[in-house]
Amino acid sequence: MNAQNERPVEEKRPLKKGRAFLFLQGPPSFFARDMANHCEAWGVRTYRINLCIGDWLFWHDKRATSYRGSLNDWPEFLEGFIADHGITDVVYYQDRFPYHAAALELCRKIGVACYAYEFGYLRPDWITLERDGMGAYSRFPLSADKIRAIAADSPKMDSRPLYPYPFWQEAVGEVVYNLSNFFLFWTYLRFDRDKYYNPLVEYLSILPRLFRSNRKNRAANMLIEDVIESGASYFVFPLQLQSDYQLRYNSQFDHLGEAIELVLESFARSAPKAQRLVFKVHPLDNGIEPWVSLIKKTAKAYGVKRRVHVIDGGNLTTLLKHASGAIMVNSTTGLHALRLMCPVKILGIALYDVEGITFQDGLDAFWNRPSPPDRELLADLEKALAATIQVRGNFYTREGRQVAAISATRMLIENRINSLGALEEVPPRLSRARELGIPTSLLEQIKSRGQKDRILSAWSKQQA
Repeated sequence: MNAQNERPVEEKRPLKKGRAFLFLQGPPSFFARDMANHCEAWGVRTYRINLCIGDWLFWHDKRATSYRGSLNDWPEFLEGFIADHGITDVVYYQDRFPYHAAALELCRKIGVACYAYEFGYLRPDWITLERDGMGAYSRFPLSADKIRAIAADSPKMDSRPLYPYPFWQEAVGEVVYNLSNFFLFWTYLRFDRDKYYNPLVEYLSILPRLFRSNRKNRAANMLIEDVIESGASYFVFPLQLQSDYQLRYNSQFDHLGEAIELVLESFARSAPKAQRLVFKVHPLDNGIEPWVSLIKKTAKAYGVKRRVHVIDGGNLTTLLKHASGAIMVNSTTGLHALRLMCPVKILGIALYDVEGITFQDGLDAFWNRPSPPDRELLADLEKALAATIQVRGNFYTREGRQVAAISATRMLIENRINSLGALEEVPPRLSRARELGIPTSLLEQIKSRGQKDRILSAWSKQQA
C-alpha cells in the first residue's frame, strides 16, 4: 500500500454493524457533506475520500481520508478501504470520472451498492440520483410500456421551478475548485484531473466572451428572427461543451467536430434543398474551439454554406419553437425541445432516447420526416423520472441544497432510488453504446482517450 495514502493502521478495527456510506468526489459545493450529515442523523456511518485539494476545501472533517496515490493504485486502495470500514454503499458525482468508473467496476464484483448523482434531467431545479451510473450505464428502463407502468404508480409531478439559483453561485464554486487543483497541485501530486482543458487557459478564454455577451445576444436574436421570418423549414443543432462528460464518455465522438461533420454530411446528402440548418453555440462555451469557422469551412466543403447558419447567443427556446426538428448528441436540452413538441434526433446515448419520444430511424431520414414526440408518453417519462431518480433542489443555494440533501438521504436510506420497477438488471442502453463503439468499461474508456499508460497494467491484472 502506498505510504502516501492516509489510511491509519488503527482504523482496522472490529466493524460496527449497520450501513456505512462512502462519499467520493462531489460537486464544488457542500452538498455531499450535507448529505452525509443527514445520514449520520439517521444513524448511518459516513466516510469521505478526498482525491484533491478541491475536495478537501469542501469537506475535511474527521470522516475524511486523503488518497494521494495514483489512479493506477486506486482500485486496490479502495477495495481495502471498503473492507476495513464495512462500507455498504458508495456515492459519487459524475459516474464516468475515472476514479468513479473504477469504483463502480470494483463494487459490482464485491457486492457493494453504488449511486451516482448529477444535475437533473428535469432542470432547472432537480438533481439526478441513480443506481450505478447514467447515460449508457443508467438502469432506468428503455421500454415505453415499462415507463407508462411506472408513471401509473407515481405521484403527480410538480413541475414549477421552486429553487432557482443565479449562475454566479455555480461559477464561483467551479472556479475555486478547479483553480485550487491547478495552483495547489503539489498537495495531491498524483491526482489525475481528467480535464479536457487547462482550467487557467479555459477561464481566461471565457472572459472576452462574457464581456461581449450582450452584443452577441442582440446580434444572435436578430439572426434568429431572420431565420424564422424567412418561412423556410430549418433544423437546430445546439452544441454541447467539448469538456462535457456526457459528450466524452456517452457518445461515439472524441471531439464535437466529428458530430458536426456527420450532421453536415447527412444534411448535404439527404435534406431538401430549401431546408436550412442552424448551429447554436453553447452559452457557456469557453471560446477555445473555433466553432464558427469550423462549421462554415465544413459546410462549404459539402456545398451547403448558404443553407447553414451559426448562432452564438440568443434565445434557444424561440429557435426551437419554430424548428422542424433538433439534433442532439445527448444533451438534456433535448428534453426541453421535446416539451416544445419539437422532433428530436439523438446521435449518442441519452436516457430519454425512447421509441415514441425521439426519432428512432437514421439521420438521413430525419430531415424528410421528423415526427414530434407522443405527448402522453413524454409526460409519463417525466413523471416516472421525478418519482424514481430525481430529487428536487440544487447544489448551490442554502435552501435548495438542504431540501435536496434531505430528500436524497431519505431515498438512499429507504432504498427508493430506481424504485417502482425503474431498476433494470442490466443497463438497457449498453447494447446501443457497443453498437456505436462507445467504451463500456473503464479499461476501454482509458484506451479510447489515448491514456494507456495510466492504469492499463493494474486494471488488466485485476480483470484477470
